[in-house]
Amino acid sequence: PADGAGDGPAGNPRQPLAFESHPFTSYGSALHIDLPQPLRAGQLLTIEIDYEAGEGPGVCWLAPEQTAGKQKPYMYTQGQAVLNRSFFPCFDTPSVKSTYSATVKVPEGFTAVMSATSWEKQKDNTFVFKMSQPIPSYLIALAVGDIVSAEVGPRSRVWAEPCLIEAAKKEYDGVIEEFLVVGEKLFGPYVWGRYDILFMPPSFPFGGMENPCLTFLTPCLLAGDRSLVDVVIHEISHSWFGNLVTNATWGEFWLNEGFTMYAQRRISTQVYGSAYTCLEAATGRALLRQHMDSTGEQHPLNRLRVVIEPGDCCWSSPAGVNPDDTYNETPYEKGFCFVSYLAHLVGDQSKFDAFLQAYVNRFKFQSITADDTLGFFLEYFPELKEKGVDSIPGLEFDRWLNTPGWPPFLPDLSPGEQLMRPAEELAELWAADGLNMEAIEAVDIMAWRTYQLVYFLDKVLQKSPLPEGNVERLSKMYPKISKSQNAELRLRWCQIVLKNNLEAEYSKVKDFLHSQGKQKYTLPLYRAMWGGSESARALAMETFSATASQLHINVQNYVKKILGLEVTG
Repeated sequence: PADGAGDGPAGNPRQPLAFESHPFTSYGSALHIDLPQPLRAGQLLTIEIDYEAGEGPGVCWLAPEQTAGKQKPYMYTQGQAVLNRSFFPCFDTPSVKSTYSATVKVPEGFTAVMSATSWEKQKDNTFVFKMSQPIPSYLIALAVGDIVSAEVGPRSRVWAEPCLIEAAKKEYDGVIEEFLVVGEKLFGPYVWGRYDILFMPPSFPFGGMENPCLTFLTPCLLAGDRSLVDVVIHEISHSWFGNLVTNATWGEFWLNEGFTMYAQRRISTQVYGSAYTCLEAATGRALLRQHMDSTGEQHPLNRLRVVIEPGDCCWSSPAGVNPDDTYNETPYEKGFCFVSYLAHLVGDQSKFDAFLQAYVNRFKFQSITADDTLGFFLEYFPELKEKGVDSIPGLEFDRWLNTPGWPPFLPDLSPGEQLMRPAEELAELWAADGLNMEAIEAVDIMAWRTYQLVYFLDKVLQKSPLPEGNVERLSKMYPKISKSQNAELRLRWCQIVLKNNLEAEYSKVKDFLHSQGKQKYTLPLYRAMWGGSESARALAMETFSATASQLHINVQNYVKKILGLEVTG
């Protein structure tokens, strides 16, 4: 590992545009180093590079208005997929892993944190970090801001701006350790030492980023009632799948995300039971269906093995794919279906759990391909190899990897029906021409957990627009939904408001978009507004002009595309 030091300003956050080619030239160039004499294999070499991080997409500089406290600026790095090359010189591919150390000097009144196994504050507001385990470049992360911390478990603390720290402590106190312990039982030792969470400013465009030792999380997960704490199970699961065993190329991103979705749902089943987990998986399947309907099933990104040229450590040439564009529902949910299919072939959950532990142990600290994964699976289960399970007609491993479209196998989610059916029936009642209030009032939703409410609202949205007056009645009947601070419920409620053109509640759409800048919540609402009435379009323009400065540059550009505005170059 090489240390680099630079104190110059690093510039614009990344701006890939969905499904478009980007020439690599605007993101720097390869660094070629001529050595004074030839080296022999195994010889150690120290290279010192003096550099400055300039106009690059991987380092995000936030003005005070983009933070929760609105008082001080903030910076953070986002390396995935190929953006850390604008932060420091590196082999910016997931196929190469190394340890690292860093010395970071920041102004008084600011704190630096990194994805490192140890850190120490020295004099002159200088912080020293060391990562003792080998990791790929995209997992090296730095954040600097007005940040404080609070302990929430024996090996966990939360970090946040001072105005958010109490909410973060209250929400996560004691819960992280429970998830970690279950993860260790299922997948083997947690090797990273601490598991801390940094709650990012509201403009952070992602749900979470699994930087080892220090997950970056959206503040949208601070619902105030612990109703979204289970979302962190996904990031915890990356501690084994993604961070410990890593996809060697971004073209096989499902090795990170499909296995993590499976691991997340195994932990969730242990903690919350199979009915709730199957319900959550059903919402994931619905998102995959939406994604494939909007892109077309045969879109080349709807394969598990995506061809990225001229090499997945780079941005695309006109012939290739930007690695960032592999970030969609397919590697997550279709990948989950493939891992579930492997479990189905084994036919015994405890045997498949044992395989996952052996898989992690075999490939820990390595970067691997799908061929490595599937080869090990057949080697671990020789009786399945003998049966030729890799070439069952219609379910061939090759078809899973290389054919775009809907998964050829779907795991059984029927345990979730006991939670889905009441939600479906209630949505039917609300979609009727004459409301049967007696039947509606007989259903008590107060005990429903987040994903049962989400499932209900998704069904209402599918049936929208509802007969006149029904949405207003629904809003009054369920303040638990229409006045919720839970971001997943707020998103669905805002979508229902727009689909039914309920102008009386447009203020809720505006408030939600003013409160956060997460891409997953922001873009669907702008699409809904722009596809709606004249008043909805006016709301879109008014809200964007008021909030654009709070948004990540990527999200700004995506919204501009939706609204037909000129995109920043």
